[in-house]
Amino acid sequence: VMEGLLSRYEKELDDDSEAILINERYKFVTKITRQVLVKNSEKASFSVVIDHIVTNRWLGLPIFVLIMYAVYYFAITTVGTWGTDWVNDVLFGSIVPEAVQTFFDSIDIHPAFSSLVVDGAIGGVGAVLGFLPQMAALFLCLTLLEDSGYMARVAFVMDRVFRGFGLSGKSFIPLLIGSGCSVPGIQASRTIENLQDRRMTILTTSFIPCGAKLPVIALIANAIFGGASWVALSMYLLGIATVIFSGVLLRKTAIFSGEASPFVMELPMYHWPQWKSIFRAVGARCLAFVKNAGTVIFLSSSFVWFLSSFNWQLRMTVESDQSILAKIGSAVAIFFAPLGFGSWQATVATIQGLIAKENVVGTFGVLMNTTGSEAEVAAAFSTLFNPVSAVAFLVFNMICMPCFAAVGAMRTEFGSAKWTLFGVLYQTTLAYVLAFIINQLGSVIVLGAPFGAGASIAAAATAILVFLVVRPAPKKASPMRGSLAKPMIK
Repeated sequence: VMEGLLSRYEKELDDDSEAILINERYKFVTKITRQVLVKNSEKASFSVVIDHIVTNRWLGLPIFVLIMYAVYYFAITTVGTWGTDWVNDVLFGSIVPEAVQTFFDSIDIHPAFSSLVVDGAIGGVGAVLGFLPQMAALFLCLTLLEDSGYMARVAFVMDRVFRGFGLSGKSFIPLLIGSGCSVPGIQASRTIENLQDRRMTILTTSFIPCGAKLPVIALIANAIFGGASWVALSMYLLGIATVIFSGVLLRKTAIFSGEASPFVMELPMYHWPQWKSIFRAVGARCLAFVKNAGTVIFLSSSFVWFLSSFNWQLRMTVESDQSILAKIGSAVAIFFAPLGFGSWQATVATIQGLIAKENVVGTFGVLMNTTGSEAEVAAAFSTLFNPVSAVAFLVFNMICMPCFAAVGAMRTEFGSAKWTLFGVLYQTTLAYVLAFIINQLGSVIVLGAPFGAGASIAAAATAILVFLVVRPAPKKASPMRGSLAKPMIK
């Protein structure tokens, strides 16, 4: 019976039975689908419309720069500065030290101990905490950008830029994390599978200004450049440029040669930030900063006060130029003189910054009274820096080896003391060369200094750096390259 029915249908429909069954099934599926499927509007979603603009090949990067300028303008020049001025000039400039000094006078405390607390601890810690409003404003803006989904688009845009220079877009995520703190940024590099890309990311993550470097930037911007917001933005862009420069430079070596690994990521939909989580994240970052100021900065400031208040005969000295710290700093300052900041105060601050970058501000707070009025701070710093040497000072402190905690993270992620030593030497050497070039050539171009031996050496160093970047890459990769069979972390 079935065979007869099939034969009849095949003749009527002029097709074989199997094709007829398949066609009827598709008709049934189409009928059900039309009944239950609800099509979305053909109109593009909000996220798609915005992405056409912010991830555009030509507009994406300029938009990112403008947004970061707005962030630093808000944090450094407007709202953040209002809070910082009050904390520096009023809270730690008069209220706290005067109250403590009055209390000590009432109980007849020894002048040495009083000076330790007021000039050392309060002066150093207060100088660092004075920048907390600016840091809170910066953390708030960056967290808003992250939580809204925009920073994922930045990673997409920067991947296009990085790949143009032989770098992997995967490196941008650790760099983004490192803008808060270099330690978790360096630790985030372990998610990168390619050995060369991972090592390169560990080497370059600390080039991006972290939260601890922001007070240093803000201090110089306020003292030398009148609080100009372009100073902070230029340091951020310098960090990105140094990452790209290092990537190109290292790719031309046998150990790091090869193609960058591909970067695939899913872009989340834009959404309104959750304010509760935003304030929790900002509060956690600010609390960590305050804890560091209350421990490391407190001890370092007290140590700096002692060395700057006593001479080699262990007698208190009114003239800090005769102190132990001045003698030690003056002996080391010769190495930084070609960079434009050969004073013992700037030298000591730079060395202290190797322990923790906030120490740079804390040291100046003890030695230069940075909690005073803006005019007093500007007058004090004008004796140490001119505009060119101030930029060189910032560049060196932004690019040189990071704090001890970040170096420890590098040691863990490299899994090798030799690689860690190489990283520290590379960072510090590059920072020294860049600061030297900026000071020597900048003095000629900006300040009208004569073109002498220093400028000639700087010009030669610039030519060498250009050659190292444009020279052809090695044809064959190193035997060390590529294989992940031998992990770095042991």
